[in-house]
Amino acid sequence: MKKILFPTDFSPAATNAFIHALEFAKIVQGELILLHTFDLPIYDNQYFPENYNVIFDSLQLSQFDAFKDEIPKLRAIAEEQNLDKIKMSHRLMDGDLIYNIKKVIKEDKIDFVVMGTAGETGWGTFFLGTNTGSVINAIDVPMLSVPLEAKFKKIKTIGFTTRYRTKDKKALKEVITIAKKMNAQVRCLYVKTSTSDVSETTIKKWDTEFAKEPVIFSVIPSDEIKETIIDFILFKEIDLLVMLAYKRNFFVELFKPSLTEKFANTSSIPILALREKKSRNFEEVAAG
Repeated sequence: MKKILFPTDFSPAATNAFIHALEFAKIVQGELILLHTFDLPIYDNQYFPENYNVIFDSLQLSQFDAFKDEIPKLRAIAEEQNLDKIKMSHRLMDGDLIYNIKKVIKEDKIDFVVMGTAGETGWGTFFLGTNTGSVINAIDVPMLSVPLEAKFKKIKTIGFTTRYRTKDKKALKEVITIAKKMNAQVRCLYVKTSTSDVSETTIKKWDTEFAKEPVIFSVIPSDEIKETIIDFILFKEIDLLVMLAYKRNFFVELFKPSLTEKFANTSSIPILALREKKSRNFEEVAAG
């Protein structure tokens, strides 16, 4: 069974992403591991010689009580979505969020991470400084990032950006594995710039190789890569965007307000970020 880590702070953004996590678990036949982290304040025990441990025990207990109170709410949401059969377990950890996420990924052999984000400027705020934006560059497993505005709906069209590289072909096959489970279509975009070195022969070979798959290729000549991707998301009605090995700065530029303000709905779709580092084989992970 595939293991999906769902870090949560029980905020509205996290609760919204929880529904996506449940649906994703259903698709890949997985289980959810809910993680809540908290930071204990640093005290100098020379000033609290007698009650130092009492203070920490009290803080830890209050965190546990809050965690314990929230779990039934999530289980109620699962029941409302008719997904209460999805196996769920829980972890409550103190310390740094990213450190704990990486620790759980290693200890529990996590296959995917699903995490919510929120911000007035949508993805721009997300990639510039939120916890989710930091996590996406720190882990080596696929991560589904869900903005607060992205209410769950059936995914019919998956967008995938490519530069026709060998590693892109491998990733596309992996995306197709997911798409078939969702009964969705993949729309593959290549933005052909004036300096592009991809030959027509390569493009035709890909067309032939994937002819029997649920994939439509679009080659759009433009030197405005980010703007073209945003247009593609809007006009092809993309429900989920999949991107491979892009750096954080690329996402910041792609989803900055100046680009997305005229297309409000581009900041309300989930993004599945695939990691280039082959710590685990995504296709094996995705297969159920």
